[in-house]
Amino acid sequence: QVQLVESGGGLVQAGDSLRLSCAASEGTFSSYVVGWFRQAPRKEREFVAAISRSGGTTYYADSVEGRFTISRENARGTVHLQMNNLKPEDTAGYYCAAALNRPITTDTMNPRWYDYWGQGTQVTVSS
Repeated sequence: QVQLVESGGGLVQAGDSLRLSCAASEGTFSSYVVGWFRQAPRKEREFVAAISRSGGTTYYADSVEGRFTISRENARGTVHLQMNNLKPEDTAGYYCAAALNRPITTDTMNPRWYDYWGQGTQVTVSS
């Protein structure tokens, strides 16, 4: 069972950038599709981005397309979420999730599709 640990959150101003990381506890990270989700207070958890096992396919929510980039380093067991031009509406807890041995599809945008979750890292963007 893989354990996921997020890092890189913080308090920034609108227009700034942050890079989140999701580190896996085991070495077969290339077997997992990985997604990022976020949840703001009193709101449902929403899809942000996902990346295929090889890194060759990515999906993004419309709200972050062009500003966020998801990437992975399988040898290091890490997935990154580069977030540029942050907006106050990006404020939320950010969570990475992993699904084992499945191809990436549009189902990847559904949080119920995933097997494992990290504890999250907080991102706060001030105006």
